[in-house]
Amino acid sequence: MVVREVEVMNRAGIHARPAALIVKVANQFTSNLYMEKDRMKINGKSIMGIITLGAAYKSRITILTEGPDEDDAANAIERLFLNRFEE
Repeated sequence: MVVREVEVMNRAGIHARPAALIVKVANQFTSNLYMEKDRMKINGKSIMGIITLGAAYKSRITILTEGPDEDDAANAIERLFLNRFEE
C-alpha cells in the first residue's frame, strides 16, 4: 500500500471537473484508490465519492493506493494535485 498526503492548491477546490479528472486517471490503473479527509474514506474511482469529500482550497487529503501498479497510480494522482488539475 502506498500512502501520500496532498493539498488542494486550486482556488475552487475539488468540484465536478477535477473530480472527473481524478476518476479518469484512477481508472487507468488496476490498483484500488482511496482518498481520506477528516476521517471520511471514499473510493477514488467514484466521482460522487470524491465530490462528497468537500475538499476546498488548502484542504489536505490522504491518498491510498493498493494493488499491482500502486506506485504508478499514486504518482499519477499526486501529479494532478501538484498541477492544480490543469486549471
